[in-house]
Amino acid sequence: MASTLHGSRWQACTSGPAGSRRIARFERKARDVVRDTCAYIRVMDTQQTLSDDAAWAAFEARDRAFDGRVIGAVLTTGIYCKPSCPARRPKRENVAFYADAEAARAAGFRPCLRCKPDEVGRDRVAVAKAVALIEAAEESIDLEALADLVGYAPHHFHRLFKRATGVTPAAYARGLKARRATEALSREDSVTGAIYEAGYSAPSRFYETANARLGMTPSAWKRGGAGVTIRWTVAETSLGPLLIAATDKGLCRVAFDEDQFELARRFPAAEIVQGGAALAALAARVVSEVETPGRDMDLPIDVQGTAFQEAVWEALRAIPAGETRSYAQLAAVAGNPKAVRAAGTACGANHVAVLIPCHRVHRADGSMGGYAYGVDRKRVLLKREGSGE
Repeated sequence: MASTLHGSRWQACTSGPAGSRRIARFERKARDVVRDTCAYIRVMDTQQTLSDDAAWAAFEARDRAFDGRVIGAVLTTGIYCKPSCPARRPKRENVAFYADAEAARAAGFRPCLRCKPDEVGRDRVAVAKAVALIEAAEESIDLEALADLVGYAPHHFHRLFKRATGVTPAAYARGLKARRATEALSREDSVTGAIYEAGYSAPSRFYETANARLGMTPSAWKRGGAGVTIRWTVAETSLGPLLIAATDKGLCRVAFDEDQFELARRFPAAEIVQGGAALAALAARVVSEVETPGRDMDLPIDVQGTAFQEAVWEALRAIPAGETRSYAQLAAVAGNPKAVRAAGTACGANHVAVLIPCHRVHRADGSMGGYAYGVDRKRVLLKREGSGE
């Protein structure tokens, strides 16, 4: 195993009797996490059985997010498929739905040779195992090693992992380390100690991306944002007063009906100053985005959250103006189809209204749903984008 992993430090740590013990501990931990993850998948699959209408909608849309959650069996051919199967769709009255391939086979159906629905379960277990390996590893695992450990070709597994989680294995590992570093910075007296605790091989590896992710230095983050300057202004828009605040990295707060006092409560250790000319151009772009949404996709944003929240926010920004998604679709794109409620919570935790367009999300039944700044504003924004009710 050691020869397939990057870094002389890993090889040094895994050589000799002590290294063998470290490998054994790593493998035990990985097996435990895989077991728990797969058990969780089985439980969630049982608890979240789709209605026939929802299943048919997934098949009509050829929605990959529902692969592994439901099987469609064609009564006239005796074949069962996964929702994303590219074959021509049968009539609705000729389709029966099953929770999984095993149930479809028990009913006398055989798998589709085109979409290979039996491989979906194997793919999901492989992704779960890969996530467990990444989380259990003390050193980074390269793509070739990771794919080999789960039994897939590297390029195929790279696509599979990204489709299932919304990010590449390398991006998942980076996000995991960054999250652990952020958590450790709140516990450790030493910034360097926190960096090593998070799994970085050296402080330089963390500092390479820390400013981009945190919007400040690690030491400033440790002090709750002390030393960071946030410039603010309140702009008038057709939807009401809009607080616009930014660090040197980008916009950190865009919210209706808030002022500098609310901003200070959110960032108690930062220096809060009026924006003036330094913020004027950026504020004008934000207002323009409120009035004509979807035209300025390059506004700099400086926000952070959990790995899943950031995945949800990235998924929101990928929704084109004029289109909407359900919370279930959003959760699937963010990498966890079961986390529908968590996707809604991530929308609620959005720090920059309109720019991270959580107004483009609706309920499963197609109704408007809630919005932190009022349903009336949500309706207007959607109407401006051409997707209003």
